[in-house]
Amino acid sequence: MGESVKKFQLETERLIIREWREVDIEPFAAMNQDSRIMEFFPFVLTPEESLAMINIFCTKRQENNTLYLPLIEKDGGSFAGLVNLAPVAFEAHFTPAHEIGWRLAYDFWGKGYATEAAKKLIEYGFSKLQLDEIVSFTAIINKRSTAVMERLGMSYEGEFDHPGLDAENQLHRHALYRISRGRV
Repeated sequence: MGESVKKFQLETERLIIREWREVDIEPFAAMNQDSRIMEFFPFVLTPEESLAMINIFCTKRQENNTLYLPLIEKDGGSFAGLVNLAPVAFEAHFTPAHEIGWRLAYDFWGKGYATEAAKKLIEYGFSKLQLDEIVSFTAIINKRSTAVMERLGMSYEGEFDHPGLDAENQLHRHALYRISRGRV
């Protein structure tokens, strides 16, 4: 994992959002191999792919303040998942834009952690990065994530076809949500 340009940490009532550490590698890899968690992703990841992903997250953070960060439970210090605020990595009718996203380990589902962490990172995006709006998107069949988007106060903007997925893939059609500065 690369050295960070500056230490980054945000806190919510129950979570710490911080830079990656060696201790995060194993639980991140386990999360990415869990088919329940990866249901709305094209495939599960090998441990090697997860480690490569962390290295990319650290490099991108150094390059352009792209944030893909672990979520750590304050009570006990457990790795709970990932939250991100990053430029959308493909071209679409709504880009350029910054996307808020999350992925939680299964044991942490249903606790409101995705909403809590995403809200904090959205606030950071508006106050520190001076973004005017933030988007989020997921496969239209992913009702759990669209429910988080709605709890965040994001507005449904319609559907689009994800350019990185084949039209035959059940994940191809995506729902788009957005929130503007001042709506948080």
